[in-house]
Amino acid sequence: MHENDPNFPGPVLDRMATFLTEPDVLDRPEKHSELVREMKLEALLATEDSPYVEVRANVDPTDDPSMPSFTFRVWVIGCVAACCGSFIDTLFGYRNPPISVGANVAQLIAYPVGKFLARVLPRGKITIFGREFTMNNGPFNKKEHMLITIMASVSFGAPYTNYIVPAQAMPMFFNESWAFSHGYQVLNTIGTNFVGYGLAGLARRFLVYPSVAIWPSTLNTVSLIKAFHTDTNEPVKGPFGWTFRASREKCFLLMFAAMFFYYFFPGFIFGAMSIFSWMTWIAPNNAKLAAVTGFQSGMGLNPWPTFDFNNLTIWISPLTIPTFSIINMFFGILIGAIMVLACYYSNAWNTGYIPINSNAAWSNTAERYNVSKILDSKHQFQDELFQDYSQPWMSAGFVISYLWYFALYSATITWVLLYHRHDIVAAFRSFKNSVRKLMKKPLEDNEDDLSEDIHYRLMQVYPEVHEWEYAIVLVISLVLGMVGLAIYPTNTSPVVVIFGIIFTLIVLIPSGMIQASQQFSYRAVTGIPVPLNVIAEFIGGSMVAGNANALMYFKTYGYITASQALSFSGDLKLAHYLKIPPRHTFYAQLIATFIYCIVSSSIFNFAMGFKGACTPEADFRFTCPNQRTFFTAAVFWGTISPKRLFGPGRRYNLMLLGFPLGVVLVLVHWALRKKWPRSELLRQIHPVMITAGPSTWGSPYNMSYYIGNVYLVLISFQWLRKRYLSFWVKYNYVVAAAWPCGIAISAIVIFFALEIPDNGTLGVNWWGNNVVGEGCDGLGPNGVECVRLQTLPDVGYFGPPKGTFT
Repeated sequence: MHENDPNFPGPVLDRMATFLTEPDVLDRPEKHSELVREMKLEALLATEDSPYVEVRANVDPTDDPSMPSFTFRVWVIGCVAACCGSFIDTLFGYRNPPISVGANVAQLIAYPVGKFLARVLPRGKITIFGREFTMNNGPFNKKEHMLITIMASVSFGAPYTNYIVPAQAMPMFFNESWAFSHGYQVLNTIGTNFVGYGLAGLARRFLVYPSVAIWPSTLNTVSLIKAFHTDTNEPVKGPFGWTFRASREKCFLLMFAAMFFYYFFPGFIFGAMSIFSWMTWIAPNNAKLAAVTGFQSGMGLNPWPTFDFNNLTIWISPLTIPTFSIINMFFGILIGAIMVLACYYSNAWNTGYIPINSNAAWSNTAERYNVSKILDSKHQFQDELFQDYSQPWMSAGFVISYLWYFALYSATITWVLLYHRHDIVAAFRSFKNSVRKLMKKPLEDNEDDLSEDIHYRLMQVYPEVHEWEYAIVLVISLVLGMVGLAIYPTNTSPVVVIFGIIFTLIVLIPSGMIQASQQFSYRAVTGIPVPLNVIAEFIGGSMVAGNANALMYFKTYGYITASQALSFSGDLKLAHYLKIPPRHTFYAQLIATFIYCIVSSSIFNFAMGFKGACTPEADFRFTCPNQRTFFTAAVFWGTISPKRLFGPGRRYNLMLLGFPLGVVLVLVHWALRKKWPRSELLRQIHPVMITAGPSTWGSPYNMSYYIGNVYLVLISFQWLRKRYLSFWVKYNYVVAAAWPCGIAISAIVIFFALEIPDNGTLGVNWWGNNVVGEGCDGLGPNGVECVRLQTLPDVGYFGPPKGTFT
């Protein structure tokens, strides 16, 4: 199971191979007593605890089935957290950079509130509808705390309709006024989110139960629970020869407070600390310098681009993701940067006429693409209008990112088939046996393929949620989603939903296994999730060419349902680690998801009503960067269609070489591993993560958002973990939870107390804040005046003339 797992120590795997294959070990065990003893210890750890030190450090291999979990306190705190989190994350999803509260904030607040309720709530029993229950089950415990966290996790983060609705409704996008309808927003939000939940339940045996599905990003959440609910506090040796005696709880509070106050500087007082584009300040009007090093308008090739931890967590949590994942992605990003620069400076695909890393669609006059000029009254594509206007053009960053997206998808499928096919077979066998149990038929052999995991065995004491119950949730949500399309003028057949779900069923397991073992939010083994949006756009756009709305719905049900399913799977893993009864988790997730859908869909119109919303001049930075990217993709893939962009003889056809490229990269790596099976270097190289790196190019994000993660992971995993393991085990994941919490609370205080009052005039007007808006870099990734390489030809446009577009 762990043979090809880069999370597992390479030297240990080599000694395991020696133990299993060397005949002399069996013939003369006394000669290999040290090896035999080590293998006994590894076998004990694998069966009575976790084989991974990260899991052993945070997850207890024991359980108390009598500990209450789904209590009155959970209902109250969890529902309030779901409401507040949905409101904040949806609202700030329009901001650049977005501010996400995160489940750890709810986890932090839930602890003192839970302790308070445990003291003040009456302990007597109450009878309602003939059933007795108590409002106070005694001390606030870790299972209650985790269940509240799961409810918060389900409801935190803006729903995908937070992209669809603005793209449809806002006048600078598709300008479809019916998308402001609250009924439309609610139906589609419920449909898309509950579909993902149903699929997560059906995929448990693949993505939750196996021990190899670590879900690294969940460990800081578990660590924080342990910090609050563990009485033991052993001193540990740390850096500089110091002995650290602070408890996990005290460490969390100190790190939280420190980051809370620190964030006032990059977040309000000294904005240049957040956007530390110091190279462009040397020559502010140098367009080439801004294109290469600019934080906002360029590639972000800057060795020290920020002092803002919030910028580093846009993609990943650097203190929880394994080193090999971050380093592999880093090298991939470097490869992508070289390709983007080559594309830009050679003016390939006319990329020199537009900003190097823009996420907007551009016309042949280097202006924002006005999609309304090629649509009829029903917002359908019209070739006559198209020929009289312009083809859409991509930036160099977008072109290269699409090439590597295609490579990422083929690499993922090839990798899973070569390295995880046995895990998939075992999970299918377990799924089949669960169905046979339900039908009261005899089980097949090897029914206990998953039982080597101690956490899975401990969970068997609790009643399981049947697959058919998740299937009912799936069917009901599909019906609601289809109704949401049918009763509004979307010009889209509800059948698109079915095709989207078929796509999800195909890609969910392969992408989930990468994510569960590697974790990036690209997740269960590497911690890095594989983004499926581009392949969904490619397939959906080919099916519904000329209809951007249909493409958006296919993308939603083909991509976001898979993304939601993986997110919910991570929450199921949290419950698995804390031994929360599956039915309690099931009900808690259903309730929290419903609250999340209702609250978030009620905020869309409010957020879109801010002055200048979704424009560069928007109040409070509500510039909608992600919504603009979503709209641009809808134009390219839906309105124009993949055939016009990537079909035979079309200008971006060469990008399809990404598909065979991904396969070749994995096959070469696989062949090298076969030739040198004990090479530690080859074990740490992960082709899927390498291809994931350059796929991240495209505004507003660039190298400036990633390089700091390399520094942090080297400090955390390569220095502290290797030299001070006890110190790292005790504090690393606590700090990983504390810093985002401090940032989130600080950002909320700044926004409501300092930015909203007096129309934002309370800001500090000085060089440290003003410099980020000056010069070429200050124009941002979609500015044109000085961040493009080429000037327009004398005819006033680039590319083919009107009427000749293919």
